[in-house]
Amino acid sequence: MKKLIHNPFLLIGGCISGVMTALILVGYVWTPYSATAMEGSKFDSPSLVHLLGTDSYGRDIFSRVLSGAGTSFGIALCVVAIGCAAGILIGSLCGYYGGPADLILTRVCDSITAFPSILLALVIVSVVGGGAVNVVIALGILFIPSFARIVRGEFTRCRDLNYIRSARLMGVSDARIMFCHILPNTLPVLLPAITIGFNNAILSEASMSFLGLGIQPPNASLGSMLSDSQIYLKSAPWYAMSVGGTMVLLILGFSLLSEGLQRQARQN
Repeated sequence: MKKLIHNPFLLIGGCISGVMTALILVGYVWTPYSATAMEGSKFDSPSLVHLLGTDSYGRDIFSRVLSGAGTSFGIALCVVAIGCAAGILIGSLCGYYGGPADLILTRVCDSITAFPSILLALVIVSVVGGGAVNVVIALGILFIPSFARIVRGEFTRCRDLNYIRSARLMGVSDARIMFCHILPNTLPVLLPAITIGFNNAILSEASMSFLGLGIQPPNASLGSMLSDSQIYLKSAPWYAMSVGGTMVLLILGFSLLSEGLQRQARQN
């Protein structure tokens, strides 16, 4: 508890992220109305019947925000899982063994990161088509280099430490050294990177859906909803405020959580 008091970023970020995650999990199993059905008149203002009002098709905005946030959250989780798993594998092998393979893979990662990831993702999705699966695959591939570079740097730093040399002399296998001795020591650096990657994945998915290349209607997505709501800023401001506020809280919570984890790692 004292650590949380001395680290308000971790406390506040954890609370915001926890509340938003709980709401999203509830949205997976229950919403007041169907996210795609027309349940009321167009642009009903917020009330007890429709907590955040209705949109241009008479759909309940609160239900769509829950569904859209769940979509963005699920896609971000899958993207980070793909990028982190592949990045850990590539980075650990390159950092531990080095050699020509390390040089080649490092140059490939540098080439990918030299271009804006969202631009490459838009190109890939525009070629193969939209939809959740294609968005996850495109973003997941583009997130691999960032995780691989982090893990490679930590493995390069740790591979010649005394306790690793001692493990080799004792006959411990390379796989056990990499994943039982070195990998746990990368967590203080890797965990903040995961939370930052989660934020970037949410923003990337929302950007693609905003441009019409991500989640396709009538399925709810925060990006596509934000695109629809911009036309009605004067007549129905609650529409854009609801969607934008949800995105801000999601990103703010995990940003503060990432900062808190980084501060905690420096303190330790």
